[in-house]
Parts: sequence; structure tokens; C-alpha cells
Amino acid sequence: MRRTLTRAALAAALSLGALVGAAALTPAVAAPGGSGPYPADYSTSSSLPNHTIYRPVNLPTERLPVVVWGNGACSADGTSAQNFLKEIASYGFLVIANGNPGGGGSSTSAMLTQSIDWAFAQNTDAGSPLRGRVDTSEVGVAGFSCGGLEAYAVANDPRVTTVGIFSSGLLNDADDYQLRRLNDPIVYVIGGSGDVAYPNAMDDWNKLPAGLPAFMGNLNVGHGGTYHETNGGQFGYVAQQWFRWQLKGDQQAGRTFAGTDCPLCSRGWQVQRKNLTLGTDPTPTPTPTPTPTVTPTPTPTPTRTPTPIPTAGPSACTATYTVANQWGGGFVADVRVSAGTAVNGWRVRLTLPGGAALTHAWNGRSTGTTGTVTVANAEWNGTLQAGQSATFGFQGTGTGAGATVSCEAA
Repeated sequence: MRRTLTRAALAAALSLGALVGAAALTPAVAAPGGSGPYPADYSTSSSLPNHTIYRPVNLPTERLPVVVWGNGACSADGTSAQNFLKEIASYGFLVIANGNPGGGGSSTSAMLTQSIDWAFAQNTDAGSPLRGRVDTSEVGVAGFSCGGLEAYAVANDPRVTTVGIFSSGLLNDADDYQLRRLNDPIVYVIGGSGDVAYPNAMDDWNKLPAGLPAFMGNLNVGHGGTYHETNGGQFGYVAQQWFRWQLKGDQQAGRTFAGTDCPLCSRGWQVQRKNLTLGTDPTPTPTPTPTPTVTPTPTPTPTRTPTPIPTAGPSACTATYTVANQWGGGFVADVRVSAGTAVNGWRVRLTLPGGAALTHAWNGRSTGTTGTVTVANAEWNGTLQAGQSATFGFQGTGTGAGATVSCEAA
């Protein structure tokens, strides 16, 4: 009964557009902003109507991961949280918000999908300044309040690699299927117990799939958050740190969430964590310098001469491959890894047909894009007992039929 009442209260607030008025969040004059190395501003595009596009004024040399955003109250004002969105973009991201600058009316979750589609199309458009500048392998979907519900709705898009829920939670138990289909790391940024969305967010937190990497941060600022503050305030700080970790591999930013200490606790946050592990990739905070290319790459010998799977006794693991969806220019495939004996890690070698290329994988860590590529387990699905299985998927270009897979214990 308590959950029903609190969710009904949130639904009423969303329908009235009373959670945070758009005008209260919109600075009077647009100007480049953000605390990152690439001051960012917003613009619009005739090829993406009803959206607002945030990006660095001067594009960095590295490609831009994508973050798409749904506004509070499902507002179609793409500048209702511009300080917050400029902050994210200033760290080298392409951020696209639902709605025109200062726009009216309501948005939908389909507009988030349109944002992703547009970003991918710009990356290959010969006439676009973003041609070849978009990292289509790294996409975050996020939103505030009603916009968080929009983010939930498209979180299962195979192109999405992380999800952000800001002061939001599902309105009904009947919608819990959206939690069960989550398969990418998720961050919750909530305004504390005084936030009208708090009970719903905590209920969702307790129902997340086992093994899903997740972070819950509560700051007692209420439902309005800190979006209107300089650089988006503390909510802006947490957002850019999360996306820098998840979409750029910035391990220093990752320590904000998965380190042995709790750096946010000294800022007044109440923190909960699930299944978060810092990787070993020493990638630094993104800068224009190309120094990461100096790091010697590992010897490719294992990929040229794979270790044969033992013929005696049961195989440590096996893999099965299925094309889940095929269209003119690409496909989505699923791979199931089954353990014959207990394993503490697995690695699948995937040989793609000629002309096919892997563009993005989820629930696994991919190496290579064409020919024979390798997908290793993620941090949360590598340990399998005999008879257990795990799955990963990927999106590719070309034709998926005819690929072959093999599995070995890591």
C-alpha cells in the first residue's frame, strides 16, 4: 500500500508538470560553460527537430561518446537543465536533450531513440562536422524525474552501454519488467528522503538484477536537485564522473564510485554500491595529448595461435551463437556461454563472416572488430558453476549469418 501511494503521488506531480518548472532552471543567456577541458554550448539541427544538442565548442581530437537526456516533467524544453548538460559535454561528450531550447509541450521516450539514431548517422555523414568524431560504441541514456522514466523505457536498446536515473523511479509494480531487462551499469542520483521520487527509486534499487553493476547516491537537496547551479552543482559533478568512467574508461573518475574509500561521503552523499569493480585499464582523464598511443600493445600471439580446447574430459565451456535481428546494414547477435566445469572467467573467440564488423558489445569486453575477435566476460558474469550459463550480445555491421564461436576458460 505504501508503494502504491507514493508512486501515485509521483505520477500526479509528473502529470501536473509541478516537479521543477522549466523556467526556474533556464539561465537567461547561453554561453560556453562547464568545468571540463572543452567548454561546451548548445545548438540545434534541422535534421533533428525538437532536440537540443550540446557539444564542445572546439571539438577534441578524441571521439565523443554519446549521452541522451530526458527532462524533468517530460518537458520539451531542451535547455531546462543546460548548466548540468554543458558540464557533461565539457568533458568531451556529445549530449542531446529532448526538446528545443526554451521549447514547450511534452517529450516522449521515442525522442531519446531519435537522438541516438541521429548521433550515429552524423558519424558517417560526409557533410557533418561530427563525421568520424562520435564514439558509437559508448552511449549513455539518462533523465530526470519523468525523463528518468523515459530513460528506463529505452535502456534495453542494444546500443546503450550505461543508464542514469536522476530523482526518478518506476510508477507501478507492473513496470518492473523494465528492471529485469537491464544489463548495463546503472547510476541513481536522488535528492534524499525528501525527494518525492525517493521511495520509488529505492524500491527499484532493491529489485535490480543480481550481478548488475549499480551505484545509488542520495544528497538531501529534494526533488529539484542542483541542475540550475553553476556547472550543475553536485549532481553535475556526479554525472560527469560517472560518464567519464563508464563511457571513457577513466579509472580516476571510477574511484568516485568504486574505490575503497568514499570520496562522495565527505560531500554529504549517502552511498550504496552493488557489483562495482575498478578495472585495470590505466586510461587517464581524457586530454588532447595522444600519449596513450605510446603504451606498447600486448603481443598478438594468442590471437594467431589460439590455445586448443582439450579433447579429453568435458570442455570448460561452450558457446552458441544466434542472430537476433538482421536489417539491411547491420545485425544484432546473442551468444550463450555454458560451463562444462566450474570457471572463474571465460573468453569467446568469434569469427565474423567477410564484410561484417562488431561495433558494440554488452555483458562482455570485446577486443577487435573484424575477422576473429575476442569477447571476454564482464566483471559480473565470469564465475560460472558447472551447468550454469551467461549471455552477451553485440551489434555489428554487414551480415551476421555464418559466424562461428568457440569458448575457453580464461
